[in-house]
Amino acid sequence: MRAERQVRYLCARPEPVLVLTETAQSAGCEFLAEAFQGAGYHVTFPRPVKGTRERGVMVASRLPARPLTLPVEYLPHRVAGVTVETGTGPLDVVGVYVPSRDATEAKVTRKRTFLDGLAAGLPSGATGQRLVIGDLNILEPDHVPKYRTFRTWEYEFYTGLGESGYQDAFRLVAPNALEYSWVGRTGDGYRYDHAHVSGPLAGRVEGCRYVHEPRTDEGRLTDHSALTVALDLEPVGRLTVTDADRMPDLVGALF
Repeated sequence: MRAERQVRYLCARPEPVLVLTETAQSAGCEFLAEAFQGAGYHVTFPRPVKGTRERGVMVASRLPARPLTLPVEYLPHRVAGVTVETGTGPLDVVGVYVPSRDATEAKVTRKRTFLDGLAAGLPSGATGQRLVIGDLNILEPDHVPKYRTFRTWEYEFYTGLGESGYQDAFRLVAPNALEYSWVGRTGDGYRYDHAHVSGPLAGRVEGCRYVHEPRTDEGRLTDHSALTVALDLEPVGRLTVTDADRMPDLVGALF
């Protein structure tokens, strides 16, 4: 079961807050949520409507957290947030999964409507400690290579984040690096997955990199590379969670 391998991998990761995108109200994702909860994590999982092909976001935290709700009315399950306390004040972690699209009018309208709602619902990046992270299904305007299929309004969402006070965490530490989080069948690479930090948090980004092993290793866990962000923040409190080496017993007990 791939979900079993995924939860073992994730529980062995060092990051205290995990954001999973492309989740669904499915047996596999319910398994993940139950496994994290059983291991002591705080789990936020706004489930898409059952029986649909809709996808969303799950946040699993080893830190005490409280749910963060943003005023995104269209496809709200594609945004999941939590607030954790740090020594310099609250930190909001906002996970996002932007719809993909093709050239059909319905899919274009769906993606554009969601991006418009998300842009309006996100607080200004000029204040507060906030990390917005996930599969945005957009590219930066200077992406190499340049793809003609992306439209002006998709690039404008990326630039709009900057105008609102957010900064691309990966570009803060690697201004010119060419990295791709998804690679198509033809070998073309796309940096679809992004992490943006609010202005006051920009000076606390210690690292940001793509972790390719979940996508490239044999028996891959996902078709996207992971993205990890290290922040110079001291959390206030930690939850007692099950060690990764005990996960096989826990997972077995959940069947």
